[in-house]
Amino acid sequence: MDAAQIIDLRTALEFLEAVPGQLTSTAVEVDPYLELAGVYRRVGSGTPTAPPTKIGPAMLFTNVKGHDLPVVVGVLASRERTALLLGSTKERLMFDLLAALEHPVPPARLRAGAKAHCQEVVIKPPFDIRKFLPAVVSTKKDCGAFLNMAIVRGEDPENGQSDVTFHRMCLQGPDTMTVEFTPGRHIDCFRRKAEAEGKPFAASINIGLDPAVHVATSFEAPTTPLGFDELTIAGALRQRPVELVDCVSQPALAIASAEIVLEGEFRPGEYADEDAVNGGGWAMPEFPGYEGRAHAHQPVFHVTAITHRTDPIFQMLIGPGEEHVTLTGLPTEASIYRLIHDAMPGFLQNVYCHSAGGGKYLAILQVKKRHPMDEGRQRQAALTAFTAFSELKHVILVDEDVNLYDTNDVLWAMTTRYQGDVDTVCIPGVRCHPGDPSATANYNPMLRDRGISCKTIFDCTVPFALKERFERAQFADVDLDKFMAE
Repeated sequence: MDAAQIIDLRTALEFLEAVPGQLTSTAVEVDPYLELAGVYRRVGSGTPTAPPTKIGPAMLFTNVKGHDLPVVVGVLASRERTALLLGSTKERLMFDLLAALEHPVPPARLRAGAKAHCQEVVIKPPFDIRKFLPAVVSTKKDCGAFLNMAIVRGEDPENGQSDVTFHRMCLQGPDTMTVEFTPGRHIDCFRRKAEAEGKPFAASINIGLDPAVHVATSFEAPTTPLGFDELTIAGALRQRPVELVDCVSQPALAIASAEIVLEGEFRPGEYADEDAVNGGGWAMPEFPGYEGRAHAHQPVFHVTAITHRTDPIFQMLIGPGEEHVTLTGLPTEASIYRLIHDAMPGFLQNVYCHSAGGGKYLAILQVKKRHPMDEGRQRQAALTAFTAFSELKHVILVDEDVNLYDTNDVLWAMTTRYQGDVDTVCIPGVRCHPGDPSATANYNPMLRDRGISCKTIFDCTVPFALKERFERAQFADVDLDKFMAE
C-alpha cells in the first residue's frame, strides 16, 4: 500500500500495519481511567512526558472497559511515522508542507443527498456522549475526560469563510462540553461575532481523520490568517479535495471521512468552568510537560446529534508528548522557514521545533554563512522567528554542518562553539505563552504578568572569520554496505 492511497484514518492504520514497528494493538481489556494513558506513556508517548517514555509505535486498544469503541493513540507520535503517512521523509517533510501551502486544493462539498461515511449511523437526542465516547482520563488531577484530537469546523457568520482548529474539550454533561479557546483562535473569532448578534454558532467536531488533515489543521497565523481554510493544505498534501457533507442537525459542514462527528452549537452568553464537575483547578496534561490549569468561563458546546461510521474508531492524543510536538512543531517549522527565507534567501537551511519545547517553545535554526556580510544575520533570523511566533521562547542557532535533529550534535555545538557571555542574547519582558510555569512573577519578580517571559537566543554558530579553525575532522567517504553485507 502506498501513502497516496490513504484517504482516512482506517486506510492510514492499514498502511501503518504493513510497516514494521509502526503500529501495535492489544485485545487485553484496558481501563480508560488512568490505565490506557499509563500504558501508552511507556509505549510511545515520548518527550516531554516524564520518563520512562520513548518514541514508539501507534497503538490500537480494541477492548476498552465499559465501551464498545476501540481507541487509537499515537498515530502522529513520531516524525518518521508522520513522514511515512504523508509520503515524505523526515528531512523533506517541512518542505513538502511549504509546497502544499503554495498550491492549495480547496475542499469539495458532497452533493445534496449523497451518503457520507461519517453519517452511516445517526444518533438523535437523548444521548449521553460520556457513555458513547470512551471517557479517557490521563492523570488523577484531570478534571474530566477530554477530546484532544478532535477538529472543530465552523464558518464566519459575516462572510462564510471557514476554519478548522484543534482545542481541548472537556465533557461536562450528557450533551455538553466546554471548549478551551486560546485568545485569538479563529473559530472563537467567528463564535464571538455570532454571540455579538445574539445568535448561536453552529459547528461540527470531527474525530478520527486522515493524518494529512490533522497536520494541515495545526497551521496558525500569520502563515494562515483569519479566513484561511487549512483544509486546502490537506487537499494539497493528498492532491485531492477534502470532502465535506452537510450536518443533519445544524447549518454546518462536517468532514465526510471522519469516524465520528459531534454536531452542535455554541449559545450566546453560555459559559462554564472547565473543572465545573470536580473543582480541582487542573485540566489535563499539556504540551510543556505539566498538568494544565483549568480555565474559568469557557464557552459551552451543545451536541445536537452524533453521526458516525459503522464500527467507529475513537482517536485521541496521549500527552504531553511527541504527537503534540508533531502537530504544533511541523507547521511552525514551515512557517518560520518561509518567513526567514523570504527575508534572506538561501541563508536558512532548516528548522526544527524540538520535542523539549513541546513543538512551541524551542526552535533550532540551521544557517549557512556564505560571506562576511552574513555574520549577524543568524541573530536577525532568530528575531524574525520571535516576531512572527509569540509562543517561541528559545532559539538555538547552529551551522550547516550540525545535525539539528540530533540533540547530541546540537549540544556539541553549544559546548564548542558557544560562550555564554558573548553568544547569549536575552530579550526580557516579552509576551510568550501562559502555559510556561516559569513565566510567572513567583518565579521571576521582574515579570509583570503570567505568560511574559525572557526570550533567549543561543548563538552556537562559528564567527565567519573563524570558520576554518572550526572545520570538523574529515573522514573518508566509504561504501558501508560492502562491510555490513553479512
